[in-house]
Amino acid sequence: MNQSKPEKANITAAGRTIGAGSRLRDLGVVLPTPPSPLGAYVETSRAGSLLFVSGTLPLVDRKLAISGRIGRDLSVSQGQEAARLAALTALAAAQEYVGDLDKIKKLVKLTVQLATTEDFTEHAVVADGASNLFVQLFGPEAGHVRVVYGVYSLPVRTPVVVETIFEL
Repeated sequence: MNQSKPEKANITAAGRTIGAGSRLRDLGVVLPTPPSPLGAYVETSRAGSLLFVSGTLPLVDRKLAISGRIGRDLSVSQGQEAARLAALTALAAAQEYVGDLDKIKKLVKLTVQLATTEDFTEHAVVADGASNLFVQLFGPEAGHVRVVYGVYSLPVRTPVVVETIFEL
């Protein structure tokens, strides 16, 4: 049985802990503007030490950056980029709530919904566009669980919706 590994602190030679916000800055990645809800809900909700982020889309400047159906309108690599952008949007929502991403210990769970064709089978490869970003930020030892599935329709013709649960 594969269990979550104990967390190891990411420590520099100088003895300081490197958090997700610091790693994001080191990578030169700029977060998009935090999203606004498309309906009657909030983007983030905290329960104890967990921060739940509503489903986020691949947005740039609060506009859908990529649209269409994976396997028909979009390639696997375009789907991966959409997943990565949606993950960045989730991080922007989390940062708006916590103020500094270094306050987030790890990503606990990632859910990725993909608008795909009926015969599409590379869901996991597309979802890695989001997972790989989180591994870069939190480190491979932090790990996260994930579920990914294809659906017929998503809001506003988005190809990807990413939902996250972070530990604070």
